[in-house]
Amino acid sequence: MDIREYLKEKGKVVEEALDGYLPMESEMPVTLHKAMRYSMMAGGKRIRPILCIASCEAVGGKAKNAIPVACALEMVHTYSLIHDDLPAMDNDDLRRGRPTNHKIYGEAVAILAGDALLTEAFALLTDPNLRRAVRPNTILDVISDLARASGSFGMVGGQVVDMESEGMEIDLPTLEYLHTRKTGALILASIKGGAKIGEGTDEEIEALTRYGECLGLAFQIADDILDIEGSQDEIGKDVGSDLERKKATYPAILGMAESKKRARELMDMAIDSLEGFDQKAEPLREIAKYVVKRRS
Repeated sequence: MDIREYLKEKGKVVEEALDGYLPMESEMPVTLHKAMRYSMMAGGKRIRPILCIASCEAVGGKAKNAIPVACALEMVHTYSLIHDDLPAMDNDDLRRGRPTNHKIYGEAVAILAGDALLTEAFALLTDPNLRRAVRPNTILDVISDLARASGSFGMVGGQVVDMESEGMEIDLPTLEYLHTRKTGALILASIKGGAKIGEGTDEEIEALTRYGECLGLAFQIADDILDIEGSQDEIGKDVGSDLERKKATYPAILGMAESKKRARELMDMAIDSLEGFDQKAEPLREIAKYVVKRRS
């Protein structure tokens, strides 16, 4: 299959849904809603929501039921990017190829835009339309997974370890802890969320959990590599920013060759975990390859 065409097609579905779910710029408070839309509609690959949809379809579920969950995941992800870019954290000037949120709207509004997106995500997950299409216990399970993946045991916790590790020499277990929380937790929640919305069996969800664990780590290793070898167009921000801030990365600890080898191994493990799935899981197999080998 043409994975780039698949990502483009599904990405368009996600974009259209997000446009409908987000408050309009003309609604009060106008500045806040403009800031939310500025970051949410800035493009990007939409990997997390697409993984949610693909996992739902892999277990035989209906993609339309996964779309609200997929959009909620992207709201959480975008909130985290807005906050990560702030001067108090990574102090980045570019995100997805254009000025970061705080560069346009100021730090205070950027913080509040992130807060609003996080809150809006959980409002979307409790929308009556979703409750009519999916069993309430399933929705509660998905909300619990997302909350855990987003908080101190997941993304936020990983961000703290990331900041504390700048300029320090850390060991590989600490680096893997950092990456599996900061990046991997939300990717895993995306995959499990889609599988649960699609009413996958326990065995299918277990296999997709293994897939998600491998993919999340492979994704971050590939990001670490792109920060060194990629271009600004490819990564949407300044190249070499991780090196400049002396961040803990796989190339810094393992070297470039070993990092690439590790990413390929994780890709193979992710694909192997899908052995019991039929052709409906082909997008997931191709996404695993794309994540590791992606270039513009």
